[in-house]
Amino acid sequence: MSIKEGDKIPAIGLKRMGENGPEDVDPAEYFSGKKVVLFSVPGAFTPTCSAKHLPGFVNQSEALRAKGVDSIACLAVNDAFVMGAWGKDQQADGKVDMLADGSAAFTSALGLELDLVAAGLGVRGKRFAMIVDDGTVTHLAVEEPGAFEVSSAEAILAKL
Repeated sequence: MSIKEGDKIPAIGLKRMGENGPEDVDPAEYFSGKKVVLFSVPGAFTPTCSAKHLPGFVNQSEALRAKGVDSIACLAVNDAFVMGAWGKDQQADGKVDMLADGSAAFTSALGLELDLVAAGLGVRGKRFAMIVDDGTVTHLAVEEPGAFEVSSAEAILAKL
């Protein structure tokens, strides 16, 4: 069953690249007392994710913050090293936090995993975006496979 509006974010740890290597991210701490936009991509360095999804949030980060967003986070079923490198490549530093869910545990707890085993990509996350207010999901937009409409930065700006 998929997470829905009104549900709390699961307490399953994530990672992000720090100055000295991968660091733990505790969701209870990360989402506490803040308005966070969390968006998920099927994979770092993939076409739509690199050409549209992440760049949209990087480019709209100031507009999102002007609407009361404290943090913007990109989630992918990749390791912290890949997410860190992709964030640097996309000039996301200081604009979008790059959160790694290397084993898909967090994504699976959300109920938003995407089985791409047959394509040789393993289990990934669906393309989605959510607004999380103090740990509670207040808006959730999950894309149909192959689509990129409801989870864009512009679509989320319109919901704030």
